[in-house]
Amino acid sequence: MSKVLFAVTSHFKDASGWESGCYVLEVAVPYFHLIKNGVEIDFVSPLGGRVPVKQCDLDAAKVKSFFADKMASEKFYSSKLPEEVDSNDYDAIYFPGGHGVVFDLPHCKGIAKIAGEIYDKGGVVCAVCHGGAGLLNVKLADGSLLIKGKKLTAFSNKEEEAIGTDQKVPFLLETALVEKGANYSCVANWQEYVVVEGRLITGQNPASDLEMAKELVKLLKEK
Repeated sequence: MSKVLFAVTSHFKDASGWESGCYVLEVAVPYFHLIKNGVEIDFVSPLGGRVPVKQCDLDAAKVKSFFADKMASEKFYSSKLPEEVDSNDYDAIYFPGGHGVVFDLPHCKGIAKIAGEIYDKGGVVCAVCHGGAGLLNVKLADGSLLIKGKKLTAFSNKEEEAIGTDQKVPFLLETALVEKGANYSCVANWQEYVVVEGRLITGQNPASDLEMAKELVKLLKEK
């Protein structure tokens, strides 16, 4: 059985009180697709334990189904610490979005190390939406950045501006990815868009989470 590690945020409020956290829909949709295909899933976060979510993100039917699933909710709310994770146990790592990710995952050396190790041993690295922030500082065994020179996508600057959060986030994700050497591309706001670059799979926004999961299953089955 393949195993996938979901790397989620521990951040909820910034200094101004702005709430962000994990966007659970981008967890729930891939979770159910992967489970349906026989994949085992664990969760890791910078601080471990309960993963923060905004109340308004709990209304979607898929999210309600996720929290009604005993195993899913228990794993989500008891995420592992990075030091509790052995990268050799996993075939892939997935970074879901939610604005919380941009505040903590780029600075979490433990999770970045796990992602690099999974990729180095032939595993898959995936991200959707703001989850791409988790890729910014992932390094490979040779010291190079995982994303340098690779085709990918993530939440666009135009999408950030459209929802009025471009002045709230600590950095614009599209800009940061380009500055790190990624070959970034996107489509119109809110449209499904997934980029597969070998064993790196990225989705632009929430509309892209299922297609990302489908591409991940394809690669896992090929292995």
